[in-house]
Amino acid sequence: MITTRLHTDDLPRPDRFTWWHDMTVATLLPTVLRTARADDFRATADILDLGAAQITTMSYLPVTSTRTPELIRQRDPEYWQLSLTLRGTMTLSQARNDTVLHAGDLALYDSSRPFGGETRCDDGAVRHVVAHLPKAALPVRPDLVDRLLATRLTGDQGFGALLVHFLTQVTTKAGHYRPTDAARLSTVLTDLLAATVAQHLDRPGVPPPDTRGHALLLHVRAFILQRLDDPGLSPAGIAAAHHISLRTLHRLFQQQDTTVAAFIRHQRLEHARRDLADPLLAPRPIHATAARWGFAHPSDFTRAFRTAYGTTPRDYRRAAHAAHGTTGRPEGTRGAPGWPSDQDRPTVPPRVPPTTVARS
Repeated sequence: MITTRLHTDDLPRPDRFTWWHDMTVATLLPTVLRTARADDFRATADILDLGAAQITTMSYLPVTSTRTPELIRQRDPEYWQLSLTLRGTMTLSQARNDTVLHAGDLALYDSSRPFGGETRCDDGAVRHVVAHLPKAALPVRPDLVDRLLATRLTGDQGFGALLVHFLTQVTTKAGHYRPTDAARLSTVLTDLLAATVAQHLDRPGVPPPDTRGHALLLHVRAFILQRLDDPGLSPAGIAAAHHISLRTLHRLFQQQDTTVAAFIRHQRLEHARRDLADPLLAPRPIHATAARWGFAHPSDFTRAFRTAYGTTPRDYRRAAHAAHGTTGRPEGTRGAPGWPSDQDRPTVPPRVPPTTVARS
């Protein structure tokens, strides 16, 4: 499995916190960060990309974070974010809920709603794991998940304990898995989170996560994610590969308020967008990136990209590379000791700006 490692070690001290802020905007979620340690900030992040989901292990000096309505309007990936505290404490507020999380605690929050958080550690760096996955991937009604936002989900019993074990296993032993395992690991994460949510809700109105329909949907999604590069990928072929009717396939996705074609198109665009933002792939022509993710005609790719992101692939790549140089530091931040003002900084949408790629 390929892990992308990002760290502040090679940056000048005055640049470190600003770089960390902009890195989290690009790889996790746009928020406003502040810290009392901006003069000598230290942090690392190990990012494990599972395709539909992403798991990041972070170690950093204490910060406060705020996601404002303005930032949500700028960009909302519509993720459920799951946090596992490993060291230190985390205070989280969202949807009129407030909770304090200690080592071993889980918490769920919503990228589409404002939240505030603060991390503390008396003797060094905070450490926690953050996983995010599309809301549509979780087979639980959003209004039911809302009840659990910013509440403590126990990680020492039931499905929560299995979820903690999975997050710990996959992040500390990534070398035990192959890149082709990414879709399966994403499925396991989704299943365990759904079961944990259902258990905390005592299952009222929650579809059992082990039903045939749910399992079939997860298999279909994994099948699609492994074949995004195939321009011939179609609902008919997907249905035939799973020995179901085309009507059954469409019904599975209708229950998630989407369509088969929309899911394929979104996944292709997201993978292409990440490639365009990756400085290591800068020599690759845009049409080659489009073909890599199943777009047979460059004009179709450009049109779909502009519709989804409001800019052309060329302009998007230019902005992403201008914002993140070889060190991943945005232009104009050199010498800036931390967050410069109380105003929200304009954000840049690239999701993963790798500085070091470690194959484990």
